[in-house]
Amino acid sequence: MSLTPSTMRELGTDAPDFSLPEVTGGTVSLVDLDAGRPLLVMFLSRHCPYVQHLQDGLAALCREYGEKVAIVGISSNNIEQYPDDRPESLRAQKDEAGFAFPYLYDATQEVAKAYRAACTPDFFLFDADRKLAYRGQMDDSRPGNGLPVTGSALRAALDALLAGSEVPAEQVPGVGCNIKWKPGNEPDYFGS
Repeated sequence: MSLTPSTMRELGTDAPDFSLPEVTGGTVSLVDLDAGRPLLVMFLSRHCPYVQHLQDGLAALCREYGEKVAIVGISSNNIEQYPDDRPESLRAQKDEAGFAFPYLYDATQEVAKAYRAACTPDFFLFDADRKLAYRGQMDDSRPGNGLPVTGSALRAALDALLAGSEVPAEQVPGVGCNIKWKPGNEPDYFGS
């Protein structure tokens, strides 16, 4: 299992635009997601043990905050090498995990690059003005470390935004499986 940290994109940056197919049909764009409230963009995959480890807790957290926050999941993995991440399989994951948010497939991987996503899971929380307020881990739980999945870090950021408070700038990078880039499509932001 390869461990890749999130890139920790600069806070205050704008949410990059996107328009992607939803795994159950149709297309979802950034403008379709309720403006005027926080936005949580998550890069996920089906095959990754880190996502599998937290997906039940993530589904519960998203159901809890779904009325107050616009939420979307995106998978950007190369499905030629990782067929478990093809849209049909993501649709099954959505049903099995009880994901109540749109789950999108980024075939070109351009949206992952625009967000500077590096791993699955990778979380990006924007304020109501679509400025990045939090990026980092969901909590300290990892496969095999014995800590429960609580979502404590992501919850604290969500609660701060919803209360109109400042999200602390000191944030812990998320970790997970690296996004499976298509050959020759690797981003140039690693190490920068």
